[in-house]
Amino acid sequence: MSNRQALVVRGGWQGHDPVATTDLFLPMLAVAGFDVTVEDSLEVYADESVMSEVDLIVQSWTMGEILADEMHGLRLAVENGTGLAGWHGGLLDAFRGATDYQHIVGGQFVAHPDDMVDHEVVVRPDRADHPVVAGIGPTIRLTTEQYWLQTDPLCDVLATTTHAVRDGAPWREPVTVPVVWTRHWGRGKVFACAVGHTVADLKIPEIRTMIERGILWAARDHR
Repeated sequence: MSNRQALVVRGGWQGHDPVATTDLFLPMLAVAGFDVTVEDSLEVYADESVMSEVDLIVQSWTMGEILADEMHGLRLAVENGTGLAGWHGGLLDAFRGATDYQHIVGGQFVAHPDDMVDHEVVVRPDRADHPVVAGIGPTIRLTTEQYWLQTDPLCDVLATTTHAVRDGAPWREPVTVPVVWTRHWGRGKVFACAVGHTVADLKIPEIRTMIERGILWAARDHR
């Protein structure tokens, strides 16, 4: 039996260090039995012959624009069973003008009101047995960007964070938003984690474990 195929697509705004952050997870993919292809262009999404063989996409592409044929190829692949996984802006702040993309992922970055801030990520007690978060938490303390995300009800939210009311803030009560979720889209699966602004964030043991588990959870099981 041939190995499953993983496609790592990285680029866009360099502030999220797409090369170094994705490099963290390449050894894990190899150990898990994937043949890994790394692309620094979105053009691969438009290549039907390549995309039809991909079992997993790990994307780190902040902002930028995705062309119509690239978006069509990505959507078709996920709907046909290819997994899609990523973290922070590489998944959740990609292609701001592409609502089709946001429809697949289930959420979109809109702000990090206080830049680098101390905050907690809380594993939801009712989802604590999910394989992505089992044995993690119940809370993780971080000092990094705290994403404010807009999400839809199809997300199976595994962990959240709460934006506190602060002096001068326009919101008048604490706001709890998702941090980690999974979702099904057609025959494909999607994993998203809002943490991951820096390589150091991704090396936090609990964060790295959740992302590694989430990547493997999203991958197509078999053909």
